[in-house]
Amino acid sequence: MEQNVDPIHLFANTPNPPYYAVIFTSTRKGEDHGYGEMAERMVELAGKQPGFLGVESVRDATGFGVTVSYWSSLEAIREWKQHEEHLIAQEKGKTVWYEHYVTRICKVERAYEMNLFRS
Repeated sequence: MEQNVDPIHLFANTPNPPYYAVIFTSTRKGEDHGYGEMAERMVELAGKQPGFLGVESVRDATGFGVTVSYWSSLEAIREWKQHEEHLIAQEKGKTVWYEHYVTRICKVERAYEMNLFRS
């Protein structure tokens, strides 16, 4: 069944720069082993953290995915990295879910968009 998603809701609604982006690129192992539920929980939990600005995430059929989370400061990113439930997810990622991953942290200094979705 095809899910109707308003394309504008796929984009994080970030403020004017500067802010920070955490780019998490990964390849998944074959089976789910609770990954979907944990991923949903992490987005929910991150949304409650001070300094969280939004998230965008995609994964293809081969298991390759990119998640970009946006944060107001490096301190907010450090706090999220050390969050108790996030530490559990990180450990499961290393031992159960991922074949390979890379995390990159960037400062967003400029952002612009074209938006045909809004009238």
